[in-house]
Amino acid sequence: MQKENCFYLGKVVKKYSFKGEVLVKLDTDEPELFTDMESVFVEQHKNLIPFFIERSSLHKSTLLRIRFEDVDTEAAADQLIGLHLYLPLEFLPQLSGNKFYYHEIIGYTVNDVSFGNVGKITGVNDATAQALFEIDRDGKQILIPINDAFIKKVDRTSQTIILDVPEGLIDIYL
Repeated sequence: MQKENCFYLGKVVKKYSFKGEVLVKLDTDEPELFTDMESVFVEQHKNLIPFFIERSSLHKSTLLRIRFEDVDTEAAADQLIGLHLYLPLEFLPQLSGNKFYYHEIIGYTVNDVSFGNVGKITGVNDATAQALFEIDRDGKQILIPINDAFIKKVDRTSQTIILDVPEGLIDIYL
């Protein structure tokens, strides 16, 4: 499995017991969706390795307590601490309305209520305090904050996002 065909699920943060169980901090608002997994991919040395799950349950509502097959000692669990977990993209729950995953909107056209056609989304910059749409308009990059107040409609059929951004925000880049 290639990393680009997967999504980041979370990170092993610590061991839970002396029998090899670990706690995973999930990168989701709905951790209960991931309690019945049969397997995950664990990134080791830049490779995704499948790990099969014997059992898992929520721990203190935000962490996932996992017992992996063949990980039955403290030493084996120690080796997993700090490693990242991934799942194939098809395991992502379907979103509707104005909710979207960053990877799914790449290539969408952005229109602003006042400005008109802004351009195409080439990426999402989530390394900043506020995630940003990276939009290409005739070779110029326009950055617009991903803010629920700005997003009026996400149309998956026409692959268009309609925004209503503050006046002058787009003009700064042109």
